[in-house]
Amino acid sequence: MSILNVMWAGGSAFASVHKVHQQILSQSEPGTVVKTWLLQGPSTGCVAEVGECREWNLSSARLKGKHFWRLLKPWLRARFRKALQETDAQVLLLDGLGVARTLLPVLKSLPHMRAVVVIHGSTRLHRKDQQLFRQFPASQLTLAAVSQTLASSLEYDLQMPVTALRSAFDPHEFNARLLPRAEARATLGLPADDAPVFGAVGRLVDDKGFACLLEAFAKALASRPEMRLVIIGEGSNRTALEARINQLGLQDKVSLPGHLKHAAMLYKAFDWVTIPSLDEGLGLILQEAVMSGVPVLTSDLPVFREQLAETGRYAPVNDIDAWQEAILQALGLPAQSIAADQYAVLAPDLAWQRFSQAATSLLSCRK
Repeated sequence: MSILNVMWAGGSAFASVHKVHQQILSQSEPGTVVKTWLLQGPSTGCVAEVGECREWNLSSARLKGKHFWRLLKPWLRARFRKALQETDAQVLLLDGLGVARTLLPVLKSLPHMRAVVVIHGSTRLHRKDQQLFRQFPASQLTLAAVSQTLASSLEYDLQMPVTALRSAFDPHEFNARLLPRAEARATLGLPADDAPVFGAVGRLVDDKGFACLLEAFAKALASRPEMRLVIIGEGSNRTALEARINQLGLQDKVSLPGHLKHAAMLYKAFDWVTIPSLDEGLGLILQEAVMSGVPVLTSDLPVFREQLAETGRYAPVNDIDAWQEAILQALGLPAQSIAADQYAVLAPDLAWQRFSQAATSLLSCRK
């Protein structure tokens, strides 16, 4: 069996997407050959190993057929068609709507290939998307979303079935790689004392809500000056966040260590993991933190309640004062007990079993 994994782009900014696809591909049949296409950018910096890689190095304008490139759409599709035939792939695993819009028109002339489109987050749908998807029989095209919340929303918008494929990790394999608390703190340059440390992991972009988190943390420091905050990640908002840290004089309280390839090993450095996202398709950071035995404080989003139910600690989206209060309240709560309750509700072993079964079914040639 041969699977072609088609991603929009490589690099650390897309680490979570690559992790999801790697987890899905890990459930393919023994002996399966996996190849990967990156439509944009190089494979350098990719966190996940996704097989032999071809870099197309195409611009967004070219892929979307904007301006002059609209005239060259037939030529580009002919290139894709020839390349697809050369792969001998039976199944295509497509990263999101952008990739689906690019390659599904080509698959109409390749009925022996089956496509699975994995949608990772809320996105703006067009009428043309529904029209495109309806051109394929269910035997050739499956739409999947990384959470039940996202799947239900897409089903409502598209008026067609969407498989819920809640991403998960093998908890035993994940925990085997965790660093002990002291070693994790030393890796992040944190002091060895017991001062409370809040952690956050994600791209430094607007949707992750780190600007709100920073302001709330700064206000909370007035009551608990011993606290520290570490935000692991990289992105376009780094300059603005650094400037605000400097304006507030928090250089010794807040650190931005950048993208760390092995960030998933470091969760035990934190007393709480904060996830202030404005929107999420699933939120792999939540799963990683809970599996690490660290309690999480999240934005009050349906996808987080889907996973943690009443054991979650929630704060309103992008509300600085509410996040300040939630941070201070967290310090007075029994963190270990909350972490245990969250682990029990997330049920990582069962989640991994269900994910594995669903992913195996999606990738099977016998579907």
